[in-house]
Amino acid sequence: MGVFVFLPLVLPLTAWPIARLAEQHLHPRATTWLLTGVAGVLAVCSTLCLALLMVVGTAQLPGNPLPDGWSDPEVRRAVPYDEVAGRAAIPALIAVVAACTRTAWRHHRVRRRAERALAGLPATPVAVLPDEIPYAYALPGRRDRIVVTTGMLAGLDGAERRALLAHERAHLVHRHHRFLLTVQLAAHANPFLRPLRTAVTYTAERWADEDAATRTGSRRAVARAIGKSALVTRGAPIATLAGFAAAGPVPRRVAALLGPTPTGRVWPPVFTTVGLAAWGAAAGTTVSALSSANSAVTLFVILHAATPM
Repeated sequence: MGVFVFLPLVLPLTAWPIARLAEQHLHPRATTWLLTGVAGVLAVCSTLCLALLMVVGTAQLPGNPLPDGWSDPEVRRAVPYDEVAGRAAIPALIAVVAACTRTAWRHHRVRRRAERALAGLPATPVAVLPDEIPYAYALPGRRDRIVVTTGMLAGLDGAERRALLAHERAHLVHRHHRFLLTVQLAAHANPFLRPLRTAVTYTAERWADEDAATRTGSRRAVARAIGKSALVTRGAPIATLAGFAAAGPVPRRVAALLGPTPTGRVWPPVFTTVGLAAWGAAAGTTVSALSSANSAVTLFVILHAATPM
């Protein structure tokens, strides 16, 4: 078990370079998939290792409900028991579980509340709210819908409205709320994963931008719609729902749309800066998975042997 139990807690640092470079050199679709997958695996591994440390720390507390054999001196010598790390893992894991539960519950609650607010409107794919406050967002659910206000539509011309609707439709078609929720939970599980959350929030919007540009046939119309909306919009009601022009930085999105269409490259060449960063993140993710698996199996074997039959 040894030091391997601590590695997944710091290995998310290996993903920092790719979090920045991938959004510049890969297609937003590939970047979103890559960073979300890396963040999810690293978050699960670090949470598992926190749980293992908590078991080790809890076994040393007086009056704990665990088998007495788990606190024997032989067991303590076989596992990396540290009084500070083991006991610190207890409140840390509680904080992780509480934060992730709160985020998931808030995501669910906002979606249900939004669906109830739209109950009286016609069951159309696009729900237009009579509200002067300009905002628009994609609402996934049993019946996927695009929510947009009259205030938002009033500030856009025909081509820009089509761009807005195509953008939000892309969020629904590609299930971007799942990517956003995954990286939100990952960032709560390990603070070192926050750069990946920021990057995915941006690349999911860029993915929808490119999809809207392809569907409408006008990158400039999408860029104009984003620029106009960003000046007045309030965005989505929650970070895990995708809101038009809500996720920045907006100037970078506009500049990307006014530039050439990004290549569809899924994985960068090895001997480039972004390629080395991608392989570094892949290696860190693999080591994290192997380390957490090794620690879990080792601790299970030790504690099983120490448990009286």
